[in-house]
Amino acid sequence: MGPTLVALTFAGVAHAQGTMDFSGAQTLMGTFKTFAIYAGAFICFGGLIFAGIRMMSGRFQDAIPGLFGALFGAGVLGWGAGWIGLAP
Repeated sequence: MGPTLVALTFAGVAHAQGTMDFSGAQTLMGTFKTFAIYAGAFICFGGLIFAGIRMMSGRFQDAIPGLFGALFGAGVLGWGAGWIGLAP
């Protein structure tokens, strides 16, 4: 009789558990995704402006870091927002 009462007690406790609400986590991940989109666009645009100014002044060698900065910004924009978008 004792083991049956213990099993029924645990079964009752297991059924009494509520559900977990992840709406706050989804809101937070949406905020991170928005930040990744804006940060990536800002970095990419800034790198392109930096590289464009260097190229217009004829210093193509100095424009290469700006182009890599634009590539990095595009990576943040694409992959960052894409990976965050996969979160449930």
